[in-house]
Amino acid sequence: MRSSGTYEIRTYGCQMNMHDSERLAGLLEEAGYRRAAAGATPDVVVFNTCAVRENADNRLYGNLGQLLPVKNAHPGLQIAVGGCLAQKDQELITARAPWVDVVFGTHNIAALPVLLERARVQQQAQVEILESLERFPSVLPARRESAYSAWVAISVGCNNTCTFCIVPSLRGREEDRRPGDVLAEIRALVADGVVEVTLLGQNVNSYGAAFGDRLAFGKLLRACGEIDGLERVRFTSPHPRDFTDDVIDAMAQTPNVMPQLHMPLQSGSDAVLRAMRRAYRRDKYLAILDKVRAAIPDAAITTDIIVGFPGETERDFADTLDLVRRARFSGAFTFRYSVRPGTPAATMDGQVPAAVVQERYERLIALVEETSLDGNAAFVGRQVEVLVADGEGRKDDVTHRMSGRARDNRLVHFTPGSSAGGSGGSSPRESSVGGSGGPPPRDSRVPRPGDIVTTVVTRAAPHYLIADGEPLAVRPTRGADAWAARRDSAREGSAAATPGRDSRGGVLLGMPALSRPA
Repeated sequence: MRSSGTYEIRTYGCQMNMHDSERLAGLLEEAGYRRAAAGATPDVVVFNTCAVRENADNRLYGNLGQLLPVKNAHPGLQIAVGGCLAQKDQELITARAPWVDVVFGTHNIAALPVLLERARVQQQAQVEILESLERFPSVLPARRESAYSAWVAISVGCNNTCTFCIVPSLRGREEDRRPGDVLAEIRALVADGVVEVTLLGQNVNSYGAAFGDRLAFGKLLRACGEIDGLERVRFTSPHPRDFTDDVIDAMAQTPNVMPQLHMPLQSGSDAVLRAMRRAYRRDKYLAILDKVRAAIPDAAITTDIIVGFPGETERDFADTLDLVRRARFSGAFTFRYSVRPGTPAATMDGQVPAAVVQERYERLIALVEETSLDGNAAFVGRQVEVLVADGEGRKDDVTHRMSGRARDNRLVHFTPGSSAGGSGGSSPRESSVGGSGGPPPRDSRVPRPGDIVTTVVTRAAPHYLIADGEPLAVRPTRGADAWAARRDSAREGSAAATPGRDSRGGVLLGMPALSRPA
């Protein structure tokens, strides 16, 4: 096995893919690789692909084409392609791009280091695609980059049959981890300084079906509330069909479960939902939102919406706009329908012309921004509790602000102030977005990523809040201490670049900062 070398991972798609890339990075570092420095040519480039959107293959082959002259100039460079597109296309990738060294699927990411070595020794491309899961990815090593926030997969695969989605055929049927394994991973992360976790699954609220407990997800949320030092719990994504009252109760009654819900809608038209095979209708969807807001009045609700699904009429689209107005989403991920070969929707009659889809899409975007701005404007003058992030604000260096997420996951850009801080502050069980009561004690600390800042919103925009006043308090956390320890390690040993440590001294913790191709 190669004892040294550098790597770069290029990740497409969702949080599940980003989490898989953490595992790929961990595997490579365990095998002796280290992450390539910025601007350097790596020894290995890994593409972790997504097949959800149209033209995913064009983007991949375009990027592979750009790498060909690089590989010609650096004969030792190896290229690997994994993820959903690799699972779908398999040998087609090496046929179209014969300079690719390794192709692996969604079920065998653990094989990457061995396949790279085999390709290097045999001087021949290696294609290995399994049709079922080899090992649950969470048993693999991970290179997590955030010391204070982490993703935790509770399941993989999906049992739904949405007509627009190719994921179930590529990720396989749902497999659930045992609750004890999930909680053990979370406790280990918290022991290393993590203060926030996001539970991941293609359909998190169907969790437990595999081992016969339909109430398992609500129980898991409550169990997270018993983990000392875990300040924030989030999850994504649930399915309206499986969203039950016990989950709402668990969210409302577990103080470290954040007042935030991402609830995919896809369409506000019953006719389109039926064609999508979504197994719920608009009235049920709105009833769920009403129950959530009754139990958690400050809940921020976001969604996914597809425009231009086959057969969508102007009346259907009007139903979607009407539901968006009634739902008062704090944000939405909006998509133009993309034909995905192999899905039932790809061959449906009534494919909507691209110009019509674009015009509807622009109207939807305008309405979503209007409703999200209305919701954000209500926060002006209110206190928010912000978990300071590392790299959330792309313009922070220019604006001299820092950025982070409020408890309800709204993005907040704030002025760090000259002497704000606090060694005290309210615990997750005592604080809330916009809550009343006096500010926590103050001291002279400067906010660090992972610290909790209490500040007052001064301005709102559709996608974020701004707080330009002096922070009321900064509460230091163990997550920020871990971030500072990592920063200090990077300063002391960045030149060493030992296994398990990149050029910045990172260790195997947190969330990834992996490149995302356009």
